[in-house]
Amino acid sequence: MSTRRDFLIGAGASLAALGSAALTGKALGQDPEGVDTGFPPELIDDSMGRKPLVVSTWRHGLAANAAAWQILGEGGRALDAVEQGVMVSEADPEVSSVGYGGRPDREGHVTLDSCIMDELGNAGSVAFLQDILHPIQVARAVMEKTPHVMLVGEGARQFALEQGHQPQDLLTPAAREDWQQWLQTSEYKPWTPASDPARDKVGHDTISMLGLDRKGNLSGSCTTSGLAYKMHGRVGDSPIIGAALFVDNDVGGACATGVGEEVMKTVGSFLIVELMRQGLSPGDACREGIARIVGKNPNWREVQVGYLAIDRLGRIGAYAIQPGFQYAVTDGKGTRLVDVPSHGG
Repeated sequence: MSTRRDFLIGAGASLAALGSAALTGKALGQDPEGVDTGFPPELIDDSMGRKPLVVSTWRHGLAANAAAWQILGEGGRALDAVEQGVMVSEADPEVSSVGYGGRPDREGHVTLDSCIMDELGNAGSVAFLQDILHPIQVARAVMEKTPHVMLVGEGARQFALEQGHQPQDLLTPAAREDWQQWLQTSEYKPWTPASDPARDKVGHDTISMLGLDRKGNLSGSCTTSGLAYKMHGRVGDSPIIGAALFVDNDVGGACATGVGEEVMKTVGSFLIVELMRQGLSPGDACREGIARIVGKNPNWREVQVGYLAIDRLGRIGAYAIQPGFQYAVTDGKGTRLVDVPSHGG
């Protein structure tokens, strides 16, 4: 019996030639505003995105988008926008899963992971970084000022200090209190349902952001303090290019949030971009990315992963394992928060 997963894979194969031609500009079409897109007319509708555009994960993406839009709205570069955008979450003590105020590991240390990728395919990341407020800035410096892609641990910290970052304690009084309460039971759950009041205490809501600027260039960023009360030394998907984030300027970009181990094992963001290259829409590509996780994990009801993607024209898609995932989108029409469909919903 044919399944939806089989259908999506078959659709991707049957559309491969069409998608390839479209993405290389060999098929002609116009969007509702009469702009040549390179897509055939039958693929153009009123949902076609606008340039510039920024999307990010979760409700705290609203504030992050506002900072990114200040750059994109003035014709700035997507790379600058996605860096400045997520810095808002990194500095917000009310965001319990990112940067300052992020929940610590089980030993009480706030450890940070971050990555960034530009329209040329350049990338930089840091992992297991401590005492630095803005790891996304350090990740960009790795990309632009070193011959490497990733620095980790004390080496990443030393590089950050050399770049002028000042060390500071990122464990806020509120986060410390929550950690001390957790120590009373030391019960570790990497994910709790959105309806669970303890969810905000657990903290798994990584911010990932994708931006498309007026020149049609894409960039992306991701930053997090990781799963609350994780083992000391744990690194998730957030600094891994191809897992939490992947951008191909000829196709689109994808990013992830949730339990990083599941994203890493399927190289989720790279998978989604490749499915878009084959002709799938951003939404169907995200759905198939989730299907890869669910199909391999009999305990999928116990984890949450959300994928968010845009293609090079600004069409948006998202899908999650569980209900509750949202993304923020900002374009010329304003800003809104969108509820995402899910496998379990």
